[in-house]
Formats: sequence, C-alpha cells, structure tokens
Amino acid sequence: MGNGDPIVRLEFSSSLDMLDVVAVLSDQVGRLVGLDEDAVHWVNMAVRESVINAVQHGNRGDLSKRVFVEFMSSRGPGPESLTVRVRDEGEGFDPERVADPLAAENVLKSRGRGVFLMRSFMDEVVLQRASAGGMEVRMVKHLRPEPGR
Repeated sequence: MGNGDPIVRLEFSSSLDMLDVVAVLSDQVGRLVGLDEDAVHWVNMAVRESVINAVQHGNRGDLSKRVFVEFMSSRGPGPESLTVRVRDEGEGFDPERVADPLAAENVLKSRGRGVFLMRSFMDEVVLQRASAGGMEVRMVKHLRPEPGR
C-alpha cells in the first residue's frame, strides 16, 4: 500500500449487498501489504464475519444505520501488520457474554461462531464499544518478515 501507514475506509448502509465488495477489497489490500494467499483467505473470512455481525446483529439490518470498515497497514517500529476495524451503529454488547461455540449446548447450533472464527484467523482481536457509538472490532494480522530481515 505504499509509503507511510496508508488507510482505506469504506462506509455503507447496513446491507449484506456490500459483503462481496468488502471481500474483494480485503483480498486486494492483503496482497498489497504482502500477505501470502493463505493469510489473505483467512483475513477475508474474519472480515466477512465481522461485517455480517455488524449488519445483522449490530445494526439489525436497519438500512438507516451505517457500517464502517477500515484497513490500515503499519510498517513502523514493532511488527509489521494489517489492522482491520469494523464498526456498527447498534446498541453494542458485552463481549464477555458471547457464548462459547465449543460448549456442548452450542456445538450443533448453526449460528454463533463469528467471534470465535475471527479470533482463530487473526493474530489479535479486540471487541469494544466505539466512542462514536455501536461496537467496534479491531483485528490485526502480523505480516511475515521480509527475506533477509
């Protein structure tokens, strides 16, 4: 993504119609920052899960509410990484109260695995109430060091 710490931002109505656009952008940004194809795939899956949650659970499909997605690469001191933030305008929730999808009573349920998958696919995941309202998911994927570094 070039010099500095470039940022790509999307803002759209709370509709799953934008999911494919976000997924294509996620793949392109992942490749631009140097992720291998496996990492591009897993980041894409985490981004899709977070956007689906923002639309369906956060904003409850309310088209008057917005979803915000931000991709930012970091190549400064510390590990190089891709950070993805997804924010909704919903009421928010307590991340500590998310059901464990591996618990016996939840294993056969067809829903409720999004946060678990995000945490499985990314190196860091933080769920928090956003200062502007709603919930924000901040996900980080560390980049592989370049050869010779």
